[in-house]
Amino acid sequence: MQYFSRKKLILPEGYFINSSKAPTANELNRLLVNCGCESFPIQKLSLAIKNSNFFFTIQNESKTKLYGFVRVTSDRGLNANLWNLSAEQGNNQNLFYLILLQVTLEKINREMPGCSISVQAPISSFKSLEESGFILDPNGIRVMGYKL
Repeated sequence: MQYFSRKKLILPEGYFINSSKAPTANELNRLLVNCGCESFPIQKLSLAIKNSNFFFTIQNESKTKLYGFVRVTSDRGLNANLWNLSAEQGNNQNLFYLILLQVTLEKINREMPGCSISVQAPISSFKSLEESGFILDPNGIRVMGYKL
């Protein structure tokens, strides 16, 4: 199923999406912990980021801090997997999740049409996932785990 955004979401002034400079594993671990997720060993997380098909970050022009992140792996045929979806806690958290999901799903539509999409994400993202069209907890299935 193709994803078609209802409206273009806009980041607050001073924030931007980046897909060219990967965050360090330390930066990503800080964000993940802030979202209530587990942190990962630095070397394994660095390798996971490096081996991803693509990623998006949300950053602030005046700070070097990471405010949002998602990375994607895919076989480019049947499956696309969103990993480490995370957004800084606060007033903009839901918006950051929605924007990360929007740009990610649009890129998957363009470059990997027809792929089934699965997501590894924290509870704090569930509202944004539902707003983006994901079905949560189908048939009682709650979690698929993968240790890095």
